[in-house]
Amino acid sequence: MKKNSFIIIMSIALMLVMPGRIFSQGCVAIRGTGGAACMRPLQNADSSSWLLNINNRYFESYKHFVGTEEQYERAENGTEVINNTYNMDLFLSKNLNRRWSVGLNIPIINNSRSSLYEHGGNAAGPSGRHSTHSFGLGDMRVALYSWIIDPAKHTKWNVQAGVGLKLPTGDYRYQDYFIKNDSVKVLGPVDQSIQLGDGGTGITAEINAFYNFSSKLSAYANFYYLANPREQNGVSTARGGVPTAASISYGSNVMSVPDQYMIRGGVNFSVNNFTASVGVRKECIPVYDLIGGSNGFRRPGYVVSIEPGLTYQIKKVTLYSFVPVALERNRTQSVPDKIKTEKTGVYSHGDAAFADYAVNIGMAIRF
Repeated sequence: MKKNSFIIIMSIALMLVMPGRIFSQGCVAIRGTGGAACMRPLQNADSSSWLLNINNRYFESYKHFVGTEEQYERAENGTEVINNTYNMDLFLSKNLNRRWSVGLNIPIINNSRSSLYEHGGNAAGPSGRHSTHSFGLGDMRVALYSWIIDPAKHTKWNVQAGVGLKLPTGDYRYQDYFIKNDSVKVLGPVDQSIQLGDGGTGITAEINAFYNFSSKLSAYANFYYLANPREQNGVSTARGGVPTAASISYGSNVMSVPDQYMIRGGVNFSVNNFTASVGVRKECIPVYDLIGGSNGFRRPGYVVSIEPGLTYQIKKVTLYSFVPVALERNRTQSVPDKIKTEKTGVYSHGDAAFADYAVNIGMAIRF
């Protein structure tokens, strides 16, 4: 009985250790992957089993990096960009049988972005700082999963593969007003980092695995990749203004539709109804896409984080909290950066703002 209880607890815990959406915690504009990967089967589940996972994620990004070097002067001079991001992900999954399941992720997003350079300019001082906002439905995702071995016959370890579609349901042309001075404001597309979608139909691939060392100790591993074949979505980066000849020449005048991937792994320790987790997580926007072109404005880069978490089981309800804390942040050189470097002969490397940590709090309900 204790062993079965442990399996049930760990099943849901491992299902939740990749909460809702993944972000690189800043201006590196990683879009949501949606829902729980590593969907461990419930010991008593059948084809009628449903699971609703509600994940809430919040972070504030304000530390600027070029490569791995933090730009301390941005905060010292008061010119830093501050992004506040809140996402609520609703992930509904259904077991078709013991090996196959389907899932649907519906993200609701609320973003704000405070800056000087987009409004009155960095020289305007504190009075020139204003904010833009975005709110609404993000890019939804549907996926199909299968375990390589019948979970009912093999509880020691297993590997799950998944494929899916990321749909362009989020508004990737979201607009707000940029305040230039007391009497002038300009309506234009908000920054890529707070757009609700990326404008591309993507193909997702996942591999999720677990290994039970004992009745209390287990390990997990996840890999996720989103391939976006569309190169650019046509949205201007001029924030309601006219793109410069230089930005057109380098390809940074319109927004890119980038790929993204995540790798994570760690261990879980379970006692009674509690499961403590600790792992390492890497989230990345690559410089080059797997399929299609890679030009257009993007902030490629990655974050490596340590990810502690705590899960508590109450009958058919699971409560959890995970707080990935950044260990390494790297804003890599984009394709427009490389083009500009080649054309001008002067090395170019853009920056991005990152957060120190993100907070994930949520619950899962089985019915």
